[in-house]
Amino acid sequence: MSKGSKKTSRREFLYGAAGAVAAFTVVPRHVLGGRAGAAPSDKLSIAIIGAGGRGGASVKGCDGENIIALCDVDTKRMADASKKHPRAKRYQDFREMLDEMDNRLDAVAVCTPDHTHAVAAMDAIRRGKHLYCEKPLAHSIYEIRELMKAAHKHKVVTQLGNQGHSSNTIRTFCEWIWDGAIGNVTEVHAACRANHCKISQFAKRSEIHEIPRDMDWNLWLGPAKYRRYNPMYAPGSWRGWMPFGSGTIGDWVCHVVDPVFWALDLGAPTTIQAEADDYDPRKHADTFPAGSVITFQFPAKGKRGPVKLLWHSGERA
Repeated sequence: MSKGSKKTSRREFLYGAAGAVAAFTVVPRHVLGGRAGAAPSDKLSIAIIGAGGRGGASVKGCDGENIIALCDVDTKRMADASKKHPRAKRYQDFREMLDEMDNRLDAVAVCTPDHTHAVAAMDAIRRGKHLYCEKPLAHSIYEIRELMKAAHKHKVVTQLGNQGHSSNTIRTFCEWIWDGAIGNVTEVHAACRANHCKISQFAKRSEIHEIPRDMDWNLWLGPAKYRRYNPMYAPGSWRGWMPFGSGTIGDWVCHVVDPVFWALDLGAPTTIQAEADDYDPRKHADTFPAGSVITFQFPAKGKRGPVKLLWHSGERA
């Protein structure tokens, strides 16, 4: 659903992630687990949770479908999406939206800050809705595992918003590795200079700011522990704050390292070692290091040997 991607048909959405199906087959909808009636060749009825900001790309990516509901805790940021889809019903609370629109929805796109991905995605999955979720999938390993179990249980089609994984270039990269173009890979260095450290802004946490009239701050916080509204958290700087975002590693590793994981079939590492300068995990737990180097050791697998992967970020990139 990236800016330059083509519009996705209903068949592509429902079948693409589930496996190969004859291109011109049209089957009754109940075969796919949906309500009986309309065939899969009809348009999807979609709801967008987090319709402002990054969610705007998902709105555009679904323009060819039937967007029937838009949700954002900040109604001002939802304005552009509402203008493009004036017939879509607007909400601030995704729970109210899912309750009211449950019987009309086929799929949901979750495009909120990281800390609310899991609660919104889980609600949609448990209702049997197919799901598109922006990366990272959730805010913790536990949340991700629970979402995966729920998706299997409820037999829904899911897709993570890592658009680069659908590109031709990543496939070219993998083919080079598989063909042995650079020989046996034993060590990988990947980097991103983005710096999500907010230590210099810690003193501002005690400031008192008026909550924008278009925003429901309690809904924005969602499952996070309550704290006062501050414009340094929202709308756009939440990635650097641990309770809401996932820092550079959560924002960029899935893009930068994805080709390596695919080409080498890395799986899970046996050890992980993190190095950071001027960072105390307790004192600075509200944010992320200004720079870090994280070393992952992967065991031998198939025909390849062990692989050492080093991730360099921020000031250490």
